[in-house]
Amino acid sequence: QVQLVESGGGLVQAGGSLRLSCAASGRTVSSYAVMGWFRQAPGKEREFVARFTGGGGTIYATAVKGRFTISRDGAKNTGYLQMTSLKPEDTAVYYCGVRRVGTANYDYWGQGTQVTVSS
Repeated sequence: QVQLVESGGGLVQAGGSLRLSCAASGRTVSSYAVMGWFRQAPGKEREFVARFTGGGGTIYATAVKGRFTISRDGAKNTGYLQMTSLKPEDTAVYYCGVRRVGTANYDYWGQGTQVTVSS
């Protein structure tokens, strides 16, 4: 079992910044090397935001490329999503998820953290 706890969401004005955290814990957490970030806006489906690749690279959705940056602290088993130049359309509940390298489906998800960007 793996537990993911997100934090860092909130209300911010357009153009502002937020940093989300995703703390992972559990006996088998090391088996889930790929951490990804997703978001779900009201009335919309969950969409991909960013993730690490199995080789340590990063992939970003077009909508956030150049504005969002993911990073991680292996010693703390924590991933981060730094969001800058936020726009009202970034308003959503943000989720982190983890999966094993080479698989397509995320096995564990956090509870989500609300990000609201006002215009």
